Amino acid sequence: MNFEKLRNIAVGLAVMVALAFTVSTGPVSAEMKKKEFKVVGTWSFLDHWKEREGPFWKERLPKLSGGKLTANAKSQTELGLSGFEIMRLLKLGVFDAVHGVTTYVAQDSPAIEGADLAGVIQDLGLYRKANEAYRDILAREFEQKYGAKLLMIYAWPSQQLFCNLGDKSIKSYPLSKLKGKKIRTYSTTLGDFIEGVGGSAVTIAFAEVVPALQKGVADCGLTGILPAYNAKWWQVVTHNIRVKLGYASSFLAMNLKVWNGLDSDTKAFFNKHLADLEEEMWAATAKNDEIGTNCNAAGPCPKGEPGGMVPIIPTAEDKATLKNVVENFVLKRWAKRCGTQKCVDEWNETIGKISGMKASL
Repeated sequence: MNFEKLRNIAVGLAVMVALAFTVSTGPVSAEMKKKEFKVVGTWSFLDHWKEREGPFWKERLPKLSGGKLTANAKSQTELGLSGFEIMRLLKLGVFDAVHGVTTYVAQDSPAIEGADLAGVIQDLGLYRKANEAYRDILAREFEQKYGAKLLMIYAWPSQQLFCNLGDKSIKSYPLSKLKGKKIRTYSTTLGDFIEGVGGSAVTIAFAEVVPALQKGVADCGLTGILPAYNAKWWQVVTHNIRVKLGYASSFLAMNLKVWNGLDSDTKAFFNKHLADLEEEMWAATAKNDEIGTNCNAAGPCPKGEPGGMVPIIPTAEDKATLKNVVENFVLKRWAKRCGTQKCVDEWNETIGKISGMKASL
């Protein structure tokens, strides 16, 4: 093979590599300004942070931007945060961007809480449609209440009940038997559900749940089915009651002053690549819902040792109980907190229409 032929092959390979790089990273504008972002993710021991949030900010952001955009990103766990305070810290400018759970940050806006009312939707696909329909309302509330730009909406695996019933020979457990049980919650709407079935709601931050269950501070807990496995709840509870109370509607938000201060190329960059990340989040949630279901029970479990919890499948009676509690406790109490007909109407026209449920003052 002569030199000219070798040179042509080399040039051709170089062009192919350059094209591949352009396809994978996209062109980066020369006008894009350099910036480092102060970012808070969710919990360090859970999959969203380990596999998506953390890698996006620490690896993909600098790579995709050609080194122009970087981040000092830490999980809530690393920073010793509970998750309830992150939007107020964002508003104060302590952080530039934060990931969080909507019901954790709804103290100043019951409308935000409306994105994830307990027990309204049990299907992930329908849940995503409902959150998309509600997106503009969330964006408005984040801007008005917290001075923040909503950049992403995603979810976690289904929120279910985990109880220490002591005897693993118990194979059925109607929701009516939860009466008198102390049940860990993390939101007002889940507390409404717990009180609706006669239980006692105990608000406990996620990182503190295992010791609370060990010490009897709580008899049961509510959380995502894969997060429960990853946090080793199976070491302190015996049963998984598989009633789906939501999917922990979550978000990424940026301080509005920071967002408004970005050049147009950087804004376009985030809009494109965060849309890709959001798709990855929803796909992972669907996959992790199935993995968590198997891992908490007898397996197979790609994450490690199966948890060995006894699954309790909701009966027709349980489903009727759930519907009654949602209509007469969850929706009624939320509508009262929301306080205005406009707030209730917006929910009914979006999530309510998709779910077939209706809230009223």
